[in-house]
Amino acid sequence: MSGDVDSTVQSFLDESLDLDRLLAGLTDEDWERDTPAPGWTIAHQVSHLAWTDHVAVLSATDPAAFGKVLEAATAAPLEFVDRAAAAGAIRPYAELLERWCSGRDDLVQALREADPSTRLPWFGPPMSPRSMATARLMETWAHGQDVVDALGVRREPTNRLRDVCHLGVRTRNFAYRINGLEPPAEEFRIELTGPDDQPWSWGPEEAAARVTGSAEDFCLVVTQRRELSDTALTGTGEAAHWLEFAQVFAGAPKSAVRGRPQR
Repeated sequence: MSGDVDSTVQSFLDESLDLDRLLAGLTDEDWERDTPAPGWTIAHQVSHLAWTDHVAVLSATDPAAFGKVLEAATAAPLEFVDRAAAAGAIRPYAELLERWCSGRDDLVQALREADPSTRLPWFGPPMSPRSMATARLMETWAHGQDVVDALGVRREPTNRLRDVCHLGVRTRNFAYRINGLEPPAEEFRIELTGPDDQPWSWGPEEAAARVTGSAEDFCLVVTQRRELSDTALTGTGEAAHWLEFAQVFAGAPKSAVRGRPQR
């Protein structure tokens, strides 16, 4: 990742503000549009973001309260996420938007005030405040993709995708393990083209297993917003296998969930 905690938190805020501007002009009918996630409208997507930002604030400020949420979610995680999204989606849409915006601002403040060396509990492995900001940036971008897909519009990629790509690379072994597979010992070479055609790369230049393509396509695949075959992303060797199930977020593996994208 580039920059420090403050710059990563600012990137999360900037991503949220871009989505905020898009949502501000929606009609009630727009809020009720179906998104690619089966059973979820745009209101469900925003409700999910609001809920997740709220529990991230608990993680940073009240670990005991977060522990209760984690305990409740562990029994049936998919149903728990659906119920939380549905509960917020029935609110008046202006109220839902305000709830998301205020909760996001609370999280920005909490992450900026947290000790950078602390480890914050989460649904997956504990994270530093900077990693939490990156995770929230990733999820805001991913669910924002669901919104733009539902609206049939296009958004321009930004340099914020670099942090999402970095998270996609860093979670490679996690994706293997949740699918019951042993991660390969060798590193992969990831060569991506970012906005404005700048090159972004990870891993040794001599690696046999490689991924090449646009940063946007890579983000769409690792967030499971597009199938690999729907992008121009290419993989060679074991990297091609990884791209079939790459997963940047905590939760059930792709094989365990019907429909896409993941929630």
